[in-house]
Amino acid sequence: MKNNTRHMNTAKSALLLTALLAFAQMGNSAYAQNGVNSPYSRYGFGIQSERATSFNKGMAGVAQGFRDGQIINAQNPASYSAVDSLTALFDFGLTLQNGNYKMGNLQQNAKNTSIDYAAFHFRATKHLGMAVGILPFTNIGYSFSTSETKVEGDDDLTSSYTFTGDGGLHQVFLGAGWQPFKPVSFGVNVGYLFGDYTHTMTNNFSETSVSSNVKGFNANINSYTIDFGFQYIQPLSKKDKLTLGVTYGLGHDIKNQAIRYIEKYNATTASVEGITGDTINNAFQFPQTVAVGITYNHTTKWSVGADFELQKWSDCLFPVETASGSYVSQKGSLNDKMRIAIGGSYTPNSQNRHNYLQRMSYKFGAYYSETYANTMTAGTSSSKPKEYGLSAGFTFPISNTNAWYSAPKLNVSLQWAHTDIPYISNLNNSRQTLKENYLRLSLGLTISDRWFYKFKVD
Repeated sequence: MKNNTRHMNTAKSALLLTALLAFAQMGNSAYAQNGVNSPYSRYGFGIQSERATSFNKGMAGVAQGFRDGQIINAQNPASYSAVDSLTALFDFGLTLQNGNYKMGNLQQNAKNTSIDYAAFHFRATKHLGMAVGILPFTNIGYSFSTSETKVEGDDDLTSSYTFTGDGGLHQVFLGAGWQPFKPVSFGVNVGYLFGDYTHTMTNNFSETSVSSNVKGFNANINSYTIDFGFQYIQPLSKKDKLTLGVTYGLGHDIKNQAIRYIEKYNATTASVEGITGDTINNAFQFPQTVAVGITYNHTTKWSVGADFELQKWSDCLFPVETASGSYVSQKGSLNDKMRIAIGGSYTPNSQNRHNYLQRMSYKFGAYYSETYANTMTAGTSSSKPKEYGLSAGFTFPISNTNAWYSAPKLNVSLQWAHTDIPYISNLNNSRQTLKENYLRLSLGLTISDRWFYKFKVD
């Protein structure tokens, strides 16, 4: 007698969904701690985070042409259609970062830990895969002070400035990828962008009887994001293929307010004096984004890819203070972001059950970027902040069998990044450069679960 039973492991799937929601809640508190301590996060919406997940952090974030049923590639939703009918994936990661910041003769080190992302990927129906998750978008976190200087006209009085800021933006997304016929896949991510920022500059004086001058900027951001994806597979031979990937992110208005306030604080009386404020309605815009990449695959051993991305921030409204002191929202206050990256992965023999090192994946990557947040009033090419870095990583199958594809995987990557950020000093209007060096250790765990399968009993 033969009995076929279609079965769904509801306990495991419920656990994965519960874990994803828990990570979303944990993400809110973890992001509030901020994964940065950089003065550069004063500008724009803060320092942009990588959208990379655990599979490509060791490859400098290269993703557009990567397509594999055992990874979650949130950067190109067309890849979601690669998941097979039996597989559901849960992926989450965190990063430990050590940063070195140098401004002239001043130097500081800072360590941060942040939860990066959580994502869930499954097959909805034939040729249609879906994903849901939470990703960081920007981070803001800094606190620094200038040294005391004498106030002109009063030799007994000194002043100093303190700069503080926190916040950042985060993105919850739901995506789908559809393969209508074999060489071509289409996809879309629909997201909810949320977060806030607060920046404060305080001018303190050595005499408590002299009121401090406080200037602050804040905003709450709530908006949507839509990203479309496309992938085309071109076989070269039985063992080789090329995959072209393209994504387009929709630019749009963000109808939120930006607020500037100026006040005086008297420490002697513990009171606030002379508050003035400015509010800009519909102060922000989100940029159009285009990314294109190509990946070469040789069986399951070699994958090598290259990506190019352009974000048109220069076309976006963003609030700034003008030379006359007014607070307005205008275009051209941010730079277009450009990023070029190459990366690859090598797995000697994913089916070798006797040699664990053969089943591991070895990853490498490098990138160069001109970042979007403008620190200079004149947007010349020499004034644009620049960043470059190298990365390497490993994928460790957590299994003693040769079932590499269905085994849980631990992804470990190490990244070194350097930025050169020109800026104008608030104190003497001189041009200076902030140099940042980062060493990041990223850990990601991918769990593969069999949702639907058949029992066959004779």
